[in-house]
Amino acid sequence: MTRKPELKGRPELRGRAARLAHLLPTGRAQAARTPFVLLVVLLLGGGLIGLLVLNSALSEGAFRLDDLQRETKELTDEEQALQRDIDAYSAPDALQRRARELGMVPGGDPAFLGPDGKVKGVPSAASAARAPLVLAPEALATATAPPPSPESGPRSPHASTPGR
Repeated sequence: MTRKPELKGRPELRGRAARLAHLLPTGRAQAARTPFVLLVVLLLGGGLIGLLVLNSALSEGAFRLDDLQRETKELTDEEQALQRDIDAYSAPDALQRRARELGMVPGGDPAFLGPDGKVKGVPSAASAARAPLVLAPEALATATAPPPSPESGPRSPHASTPGR
């Protein structure tokens, strides 16, 4: 029987191991490792750069979110302050005080008209409990102007108007 010469550093194999050994390359196969190493380095470098860009974008988004939350809080505070002002001006005592400042007086008993046109209830006039605190501009002008003199006589509403 012919024996195969033993390879350096390999013991002689028998049976299944010998059949499997035929599948493995017997010589030192030098694969080109440089392209593989470059590919791995490029993939790792690209991944690191991608992570850096992603991290920067997330940080920018976090700062923007913080600014928007601060702005929302300020606007909410302003809205609540305005709502408090509206509530203060809408309170019944504030409305009554403001109406008296404008010279308004409480109205009397109202009368209602029915669908058939009949008056229901007895109306009463508003009573001026006290003089108004603030006069309207028209009332202020007539209060300071001297009363019309009798010499001028009453003017007719149909007197000639310039431009007619």
